[in-house]
Amino acid sequence: MERSIVFVHGTGVRATSYNATLDVVRAALDKPDREVRGCFWGAAEGAKFVCGGTSVPGYRTSGGGRTEADDEDIAVWGVLYADFGYELRLLGLRPAPTSGMGRGTPPSRRFFDAIQAFRPSTDAVAVFRGYGLLDDLADALRAVQASPELRDAAATVDENGYEHRHAVARAIVAAALSAAAERGADAVDGVARDALLAMLSSDLHSQSRALPGKVRQAAVKPALRALTRRAANQRGALSDGVLPMTGDILRYQARGEGVRQLIRRTIEHAPGESVTVLAHSLGGVACVDLLAMEDLGRRVDQLITIGSQAPFFYECGALASVEYPETLPGHFPRRWLNIYDPWDLLAYRAAKVFPLHASDVEVSNGQPFPFAHSAYWTNSTVWDAVRTWLG
Repeated sequence: MERSIVFVHGTGVRATSYNATLDVVRAALDKPDREVRGCFWGAAEGAKFVCGGTSVPGYRTSGGGRTEADDEDIAVWGVLYADFGYELRLLGLRPAPTSGMGRGTPPSRRFFDAIQAFRPSTDAVAVFRGYGLLDDLADALRAVQASPELRDAAATVDENGYEHRHAVARAIVAAALSAAAERGADAVDGVARDALLAMLSSDLHSQSRALPGKVRQAAVKPALRALTRRAANQRGALSDGVLPMTGDILRYQARGEGVRQLIRRTIEHAPGESVTVLAHSLGGVACVDLLAMEDLGRRVDQLITIGSQAPFFYECGALASVEYPETLPGHFPRRWLNIYDPWDLLAYRAAKVFPLHASDVEVSNGQPFPFAHSAYWTNSTVWDAVRTWLG
């Protein structure tokens, strides 16, 4: 494989819309000699009401029925089907636990060796065979065991290791179901998927022989479900609508390191000799910051930003990486394509701000703002420009 394209989404994007856009990008750019990889940062690093919206007057919870957490869980499975290493990659970005003075094999080595030696139980094999997924299970297990995401996640495991083992189980199930879908097999429903996950989680947890039966039963369920908060009046509804887009921008400006490191790790794990980074909106700001702050080597030789605010942030002194009169460092990619629609009020020109690196292409999405900001993906002119740039 000659080249990977790493797609980084923009502000306000969550799992459902991310999955849909990633499918469009892959359909437009996937070729035998290049692969599109996604970097989904919205769930882990996007803005959310960490106190349940209690700062908003009149914001109340609602009860009963399907919750937003249920919908988010379904959407995150969609991310895992496209990228089974997603949760493991997030775990790999955590700080390593503080090690004591004790002797013996450290938890990271015990965890990694246990996953390498893991073999599903007879019961688990029977369940996967019943759904026609036995070969997919074997391939998925090998893929997860060989993944760089597993090695990185192992470095941050603690003595308990529950969350890491559960992420491994979800990765295996996601990889198996994705492989089955690619060969044309019928999809299983969520109940069946959760049964497969329960069997693998139980096997992984029982290897330690430290968990009693009742605890193992509890362990096969998702560890945590976020509390759902629904708007009860107009102000609450407005807050829900504004939070993802505006909140992501504010959060990035205050605590952008997590987004940048997730992008960096995705680039490092991407296959191929060369990497093109394709970023939308706030994702373009984060990528410009990352590529300016860190020298990722000559492998990252192209940057494509679409509807990005990076030039504007630089002009008003809000770009984290570079402040006027300084400009982009020498290791920054010299090939930077910046696509903008004048009707998109969140899109800016870069060529005159960064003349040694950026080239602008103006397009028309035929939509007013804010629709213009997300309409790039169905604009054939955008894809013509990107394909020409990729050569």
